[in-house]
Order: sequence, then structure tokens, then C-alpha cells
Amino acid sequence: MSRRVVFLVFPRFQLLDLSGPLEVFSQADRLFPLDGGRRRYATEVVAASADPVVASDGLAVVPHRTVASAVSSPIDTLVVVGGMGVRDACDSPEYVDWVQAMAGRARRVTSVCSGAFLLAAAGLLDGRRAVTHWQSCDELAARFPEVRVEADPIFVRDDPIWTSAGVTAGVDLALALVEDDHGAELARAIAKQLVVFVQRPGGQAQFSTQLAAQRPGRDALREAQTWIADHLDEDLSLPALARRAALSERHFSRVFRAETGMTVAAYVEAARIEAARRLLESTHDGLDRIARTCGFGTVETMHRTFNRTVRVTPGEYRRHFSSRKQTRQTKQSEQTEQTE
Repeated sequence: MSRRVVFLVFPRFQLLDLSGPLEVFSQADRLFPLDGGRRRYATEVVAASADPVVASDGLAVVPHRTVASAVSSPIDTLVVVGGMGVRDACDSPEYVDWVQAMAGRARRVTSVCSGAFLLAAAGLLDGRRAVTHWQSCDELAARFPEVRVEADPIFVRDDPIWTSAGVTAGVDLALALVEDDHGAELARAIAKQLVVFVQRPGGQAQFSTQLAAQRPGRDALREAQTWIADHLDEDLSLPALARRAALSERHFSRVFRAETGMTVAAYVEAARIEAARRLLESTHDGLDRIARTCGFGTVETMHRTFNRTVRVTPGEYRRHFSSRKQTRQTKQSEQTEQTE
């Protein structure tokens, strides 16, 4: 039997919040069709009326049915999208009451980006962990103090509620939902088909070090950023980087901070943490090897840095975000390192 996935849209919704996850579920059937023409997912878009709903970019979407007619059968997954119009939707009893009612009929309820506001308005996030677009996390926490807002993750699962961060994080969320339903092989195949370079786990930061920093206008600073990313295990001190940029330490430090919004030390540390996270998530390299590769030098230094910034140890981070198979391989790798 197909899993019924219902997307709720409203005027001025974010189109990619809808189309991204919708394409993931659609690919599940196209890549691995079931016997007899059966579908893994039956997707539909619902709105307050049958009229076309105009997204924030001006494109209109025709819903499959109205919220009034969408209550006829149970829902496997309810997906509430976000967008500029979500605040108005939160003020509409029609939307809020419908989400609240349908949550009781759905196996799981999810939101993409600022769609978390509508879930919160319906009381579904009270006492739960949740995330939204990083620019709106403070607002979500202020408007709904009962929600345990987490600003960093790509998505958060607090059964039976899943919330995701900004825009493209909806694709990561949908891939995670498919993996939860049908296994990692199908999710990876979909990610490859959609040319998603990395299937990001939920706890990964919403944006990379390079995205978090402002893009500098000077070629010397952009080259320094590239050098940092490619040489994490080398000397990335202020004097060393200033020499590479052919600038005085004082001038390099001043313009780097002015153009990126980060100090040199903070940028380097963030780049090293990001690289370590990636290796902890995707490889079974031992902690000592990761510490050296990412420029921490020792496991103790990496441990202290993770505790201070990520709030967990590298080992705890890996146990939470790596697969069971990878965890077993990791233990074997670390045991081998200890005997070398």
C-alpha cells in the first residue's frame, strides 16, 4: 500500500520547500518501481481552496484538493512547507486547526524551513526539539517559548515530529524519511540521481564555514580561504597566512575580519571542525588520524575544541551520526591504531 504524503501550501509559500521534497518522493518510485505498478508514495498538494496558490517567486501551483476534502483518508506523512506567507497562515484558524487535526491522523508530521512556525502555532512542537531556517530560530524561540529550538542542525527528529532548516534542507529531510521507510540504499540512489553531492545527516551544521563567512572581495583573501580548506594540517597561524597573502599581519587580520565577518583564528577553527565532522560522519578513520588530518594535532586538542564549540566529544558526535556498520569499522580502526 502506498504511503500517502500530503503537502500543505498557502499563499506566498517557498516553492523549493515543496518541489525539493516532492521530487525526492517521486524519484523513489521512478528509480525502484514496485511490482504491479504499485507506488511507494502517493503525493498530493492541498490548500485552503482549489484555486491556484501563488508562491513567493510568483509561480502558481494548482493543489490536488482542498484542506476540507483532504480528511477523507489517513495520512502517512504530513509536510508543512515554509515561506514568506507562513506568518499569515499562523494567524488563520483554518490552517492552524487543520494542521492540528490532521496531525492526529498522520503517522508523522514534518515541516520544511519556516513551516515549523505553523506546527508551533498548532501546539505540535511544545516541549519538543525543533529547527527552522537559521535566520528565524530566534523568532521561533521568542514566539513559542515552549519549543526547544536548536539553531544548528539540518533537521531534527523528535518522534513523530520532524523539522528541517532552510529551503534545501527539505531535500535532506525527505531523503532521511525515505531512508527511514525503505533503507539507505534507496536514499543514496535518489541523492545520486538528484546530484546531491552529500546526503547530510540531521546534526550537520546548516551552513559551511565558507557559507557562514561573508565572501571577501579581495583575491588574496579568497585564495587564503582556499588554502585553509586544502591545507588544514599545516601552519594556519596569522603570521603564516599573512605571509602567503603578502600582507602585514596587522593588515591581513584587519581586512580578513572586515570582509569575512570572522577573525582568522575563528575561521580556521571552524574549518577544522567542519572537516572533522565530515570525517566522523562519513569515514571509519580513527580519532587520532582525524585529529592530525584536520590540523588539531592531538585527540586531546580536538576533544577540547569539540566540547567547547559542538558541545559533545568527537566520539559522541560519531556515535550519534554514523551508521552502526561504520561504528563497528571505526572501533576496529582505532584498535589497530592503538597497536601500531
